[in-house]
Amino acid sequence: MDSLRDRHALVTGGSRGIGRSVAAALVAAGAKVTIVGRDQCALGDTVAAGDAHGFAAADVTDAGAVRRAADIAAKDRGPIDLLIANAGAAESAPFAKSDDQLFRRMLDVNLMGAVHAAQAVLGKMVERGFGRIVAIASTAGLRGYPYVSAYCAGKHAVVGLVRSLALETAATGVTVNAVCPGFTDTDLVGESLDRIVAKTGRSREEALAELVRHNPQKRLVAPAEVADAVLWLCGDGARSVTGQAIAVAGGEV
Repeated sequence: MDSLRDRHALVTGGSRGIGRSVAAALVAAGAKVTIVGRDQCALGDTVAAGDAHGFAAADVTDAGAVRRAADIAAKDRGPIDLLIANAGAAESAPFAKSDDQLFRRMLDVNLMGAVHAAQAVLGKMVERGFGRIVAIASTAGLRGYPYVSAYCAGKHAVVGLVRSLALETAATGVTVNAVCPGFTDTDLVGESLDRIVAKTGRSREEALAELVRHNPQKRLVAPAEVADAVLWLCGDGARSVTGQAIAVAGGEV
């Protein structure tokens, strides 16, 4: 991963879960890493632990805030070479109970969060003739799941965005891809397990078995496995890979 040394990476949602694992892996590969998120305490803790070099607080649903965060990051650590659009959220409800507000929340965070981050950095990447954009989507961007129609709609939209941007930038030195994890061992999935237990009365073990039943390997994906896929897409060896949605899901899709 020498090709990542001294590259400046911006990671949204970088203080927890997959985002933090990606940030830490980029640091280990020699990149300069700025993380973005809403929780300044969590961001500061991540930097203090050595999993990132700096942070800029912003809500990814606010285009202006994301652009300001990117400008601060570029001023502090140089032009942004790598964008990992990781920030996301998941809510579940039967479609009949999924109102407009639920759909808007899922689209605002999962789709528009990626749009705002890409808009903040893509122009300068094209000017310099180099850039890597990796959106953390989900297997929910490649297939459907019951009771998460709004989340699936948002993640499918992210995959469509990636495919379109990849074609627009194919001759510029910028690549745009998505990594689509299955259920991953993060606090977000832990919170989902808590909700399943509370709503259904199942044991935590039974709830976990339900989540992983679609994964042929019958396990949660490790965040580090997702991070490895991101690092490869950011490196020189993947310069011919663009417009792809790569599943890290134990063979589920």
